[in-house]
Amino acid sequence: MNRIVVAGASAAGLTACETLRREGFEGTLTLIGDELSLPYDRPPLSKQILSSQWEPERLMLRTEAQLAALDLDFRLGVRATGLDVAARTVRLDDGTAVSYDGLIVATGVRPRALAGSGAHFLRTVGDALELRKCLRPGTRLTIVGAGFLGAESAAVARGIGCEVVLLEPAPVPLAHAVGVEVGRFLSEIHRSAGVDLRTGVAVSEVVDEGVVLAGGELVASDEVLVAVGSVPNTEWLADSGLEIGDGLVGDAFCRAGPDIYAAGDVARWHNPVFGESMRIEHRTNAAEQGMAAARNLLGAGKPFAPVPYFWSDQYDLKIHAYGYLRGHEEVEIVDGALAERRFLAVYRRGSRVVGALAAGMPPKAIRPWRQAILAAS
Repeated sequence: MNRIVVAGASAAGLTACETLRREGFEGTLTLIGDELSLPYDRPPLSKQILSSQWEPERLMLRTEAQLAALDLDFRLGVRATGLDVAARTVRLDDGTAVSYDGLIVATGVRPRALAGSGAHFLRTVGDALELRKCLRPGTRLTIVGAGFLGAESAAVARGIGCEVVLLEPAPVPLAHAVGVEVGRFLSEIHRSAGVDLRTGVAVSEVVDEGVVLAGGELVASDEVLVAVGSVPNTEWLADSGLEIGDGLVGDAFCRAGPDIYAAGDVARWHNPVFGESMRIEHRTNAAEQGMAAARNLLGAGKPFAPVPYFWSDQYDLKIHAYGYLRGHEEVEIVDGALAERRFLAVYRRGSRVVGALAAGMPPKAIRPWRQAILAAS
């Protein structure tokens, strides 16, 4: 291989580039990113950036000197618009095309929108800074979606002194992921902090005055944040012949086509640890998958078989989890108690341990469960 193209300049794409160089690739390495900024970290957007604890400079994943050492052909501020697998070229929205011998797709996701206009989203540093300017004590903020992004943003907004309404269509927020008991626990954390959490409600549209619910009620708001999930950025691959299914579909090696590999939030692959196809939108997975895709592109031939890990900060509560909690059948509190705001929950599917979540406990309390999940595979 003389030329490798990495489409996507966030954590997965950057880590893939670093791995390619570390593994000895000396050819032309092109990194395509749709933002003008150099690669930066996204998890702090809903935490340290939104709360003004950090300024954007602290988000940079690498220094300019470290990036220069990679000798990258940077294509920033341009978006991939098409892929010709036979000709091995990636088309860009500036009218140019880049040829490749190997391609890593790491184009990530974008926020899912709602009908109407005027809502904030929280995906880029620009999004976070724009919302941050609007949050002041007394600001009426309505957040649509009580997943981790919506919940973290609600916690920050309450810390600023905003009046927060958190709308969630499910009866219990995050129940599909963390279970009903833990979902209710997290709900009460927000209610006790003064968040007006409303569950089982559907949103019709966002308007200038706020949010209109399906029944016609208006939730008056100064600002609205929509956090109802994401959409994988795969439209540019529609005519490529590659398999698309809630992401770019790859095998256990993250291979999606001839000398084409997928990594990060956009990638759906077969994880042999759990024996199923999955797409993971967590920071740790993005970096690990970027490394795996790069090595396999160079011929390593090793399945990508991680135990996914994620974390969340909500108020003074630290949450850490290992495993694939979706589809669990049983949740057991094995240490601490929900009432103490300090507990360790273990998730099982049948008799098999598939995940563990700790809240209000140090990370070391949950680490042994990673091995238990691996041992059960």
